[in-house]
Amino acid sequence: MSMPAATRDPPSLLRRADGATIAYRRRPGRGPGIVFLGGFMSDMTGTKAEALDHFSATRGQAYLRFDYFGHGASSGAFKDATIGRWLDDALAVLDELTEGPQVLVGSSLGGWIMLLAARARPQRAKALVGIAAAPDFTEDLMWAEFTPAQRQALERDGFLRMPSAYDPAGYLYTLALIEEGRRHLVMRAPIAIDCPVRLLHGMRDEDVPWRTSLAVAERLQSRDVRVTLVKDGDHRLSTKADLALLAATLEPLL
Repeated sequence: MSMPAATRDPPSLLRRADGATIAYRRRPGRGPGIVFLGGFMSDMTGTKAEALDHFSATRGQAYLRFDYFGHGASSGAFKDATIGRWLDDALAVLDELTEGPQVLVGSSLGGWIMLLAARARPQRAKALVGIAAAPDFTEDLMWAEFTPAQRQALERDGFLRMPSAYDPAGYLYTLALIEEGRRHLVMRAPIAIDCPVRLLHGMRDEDVPWRTSLAVAERLQSRDVRVTLVKDGDHRLSTKADLALLAATLEPLL
């Protein structure tokens, strides 16, 4: 699955009741549609989002990608964002911009949003594909890994900026993101999702341990769950071979 050149036309906008706008790109086609849920601090111009657009165009498949609140071309400040807000965005585009069953493809943070959305709209989720899915990351990969000094600074200032391999300015973490995220944890109990689920994870992922996908598989209620580990794969899983694996994973589900 090769990646096309980035789309230059401006994205469409979905207006929310509070005046916020969700930027999106929608490709018409046959069902079931594909909905891409991006990662933390990522947007719909990323490698996997663009590659899925090319994949969908080649097949004549309906495809939707969008930017969460505070991401990309959508409105809002990242410092005001929460897991619940991003879930609301995903449900809004699912409800208002798609029809019929959809295959949800969630990358990293998007893997968490994917699980939450499928649980909230079980009749709309034909299948799920997680790419380095990171459910509960605000609690298990952020809060649990912070030092006592970092936790103290976060509680005192309400935010913490941490170095990131993906952004020279670092990533901004807010206390609101952590605290609100606790309302959406899914890994503390069985996950009531019955549709087919495919989980792809690189074993060289330095951001989300690959065993996270095994833990997700164990908790899912569905009996149709498969985990594929890529021994030399990193967190992004965006090489040509990784994208070919994603295409091969999607095709039987469509």
